[in-house]
Amino acid sequence: MSSEEAAPYGTGSESAPKPVRRIRTHHLREMKQRGERFAMLTSYDQYSAQVFDEAGIEVLLVGDSASNNVFGNATSLPVTVDELIPLARAVARTASRALVVADLPFGSYQASPEQAFHTAARFLKEAEAHAVKLEGGLAMVPQVRKLTEGGVPVMAHIGFTPQSEHNLGGYRVQGRGEAGEQVIAEARAMEEAGAFAVVMEMVPGDVAAEVTKAVSIPTIGIGAGAQCDGQVLVWGDAFGLRTGRLPRFVKQYADLHGILLDAARTYAAEVKDGSFPGPEHTF
Repeated sequence: MSSEEAAPYGTGSESAPKPVRRIRTHHLREMKQRGERFAMLTSYDQYSAQVFDEAGIEVLLVGDSASNNVFGNATSLPVTVDELIPLARAVARTASRALVVADLPFGSYQASPEQAFHTAARFLKEAEAHAVKLEGGLAMVPQVRKLTEGGVPVMAHIGFTPQSEHNLGGYRVQGRGEAGEQVIAEARAMEEAGAFAVVMEMVPGDVAAEVTKAVSIPTIGIGAGAQCDGQVLVWGDAFGLRTGRLPRFVKQYADLHGILLDAARTYAAEVKDGSFPGPEHTF
């Protein structure tokens, strides 16, 4: 038995969890079976990946959210495969414990299952990612099935799907009322197609709770209430690097914008008044 197989993630409530060399998709399923929740954050570079991995974050997502959090675009739509692959490679090569998932960007998988497979293969081969994530409901079942049958682990994403914001009429909650049954049906279809987990974004909490009970794969919420098996946030939102209005579902755990701003101002002032570099910084 390998070292990975010999060290399952967690040992239940009777003893402290044992660390694993690398979290795999089956560890997340086992956590769901034990009623243990897990955390997921976006990451786009080696430094955030190193910190989050050390903190014990189980899943790192190299999201297409890099489009508007790294490249300065207004939405996630413009980012390309060629732009995301170097970011995913940096995260995958840095994180020694977390499962690294790469988003398939808009236009790189919707045309056909074959297109989806070729794109996903690039992320696994060139970026060394461990899995991919794609958005969409029942229409994406053939893509999910093609990928999983071809050996690519797939994380599904239903509810509000940012790549479809124009078709959905903007950032709107999905699955209210009778539409909740559609969300449940989509989650079940993704599980049957082979997805190892499903993200639900901006879905009513009661609907997300029903989905979590209805499927055996882990559910991951973002604006989907507290009953999901895991939660995900964009790291710049969660830790206060982004300023301005934030989505309702975001909780800020730090004010990194303020910390960096104060540090940069202090550095600039010391350069201007000549106190940096001091004798201790000079050869």
